[in-house]
Amino acid sequence: MSKGYWVNTYRATKDPSKLAAYAQLAMPAVEAAGGKFLVRAVAEEAHEQGLKERTVVIEFPTYEHAVAAYTSDAYKKALEALGDGVERDVRIVRGVE
Repeated sequence: MSKGYWVNTYRATKDPSKLAAYAQLAMPAVEAAGGKFLVRAVAEEAHEQGLKERTVVIEFPTYEHAVAAYTSDAYKKALEALGDGVERDVRIVRGVE
């Protein structure tokens, strides 16, 4: 089974307090699903039309774990806290086997 990854890019932060509330709820929800944070930073460099955005990459034991984490009740609560606090792009992808 291939690992699963969340790749999140943050285009804009509209409300830092909502982002902080989200982080307090999201981290335990992700870790409970077996998620491991690999990247949490603003890009040092951007190439080929890339943007220097905040990027978060989370590794899960399997792709199914990654999907289950995103749809879990605990993570849904984190998303409710986030609301419209940021503009971001979230992708769930399979790792290379």
